[in-house]
Amino acid sequence: MVTTVVLAVCDIHRVPETAQEIADLPEVSEVYSVAGDFDLVIMVRTRRHEDLAQVVTEGIARVPGVERTQTLVAFKVYSRHDVEALFSIGLESEPGFEEEPR
Repeated sequence: MVTTVVLAVCDIHRVPETAQEIADLPEVSEVYSVAGDFDLVIMVRTRRHEDLAQVVTEGIARVPGVERTQTLVAFKVYSRHDVEALFSIGLESEPGFEEEPR
């Protein structure tokens, strides 16, 4: 599975409609409307790298309202539990610290 983050700049007057149309694409798992240099953060999951080009160039980039995109391919996925383990080192000895069940 290839996980990719696509950042999109959109026509500001069409963000909700653009986000919904992108969210309806089968390979898109989530679309976030965000503040900052980009308007949307789009999570894409494909089986193969070769499928990614089609999703971005023929799918996302052609949705009305999308002005430009930037694509970030993930090398490794860190789960919430992995990140919690990194930051919880030594906290077990703190009074009142209780680790969440896994």
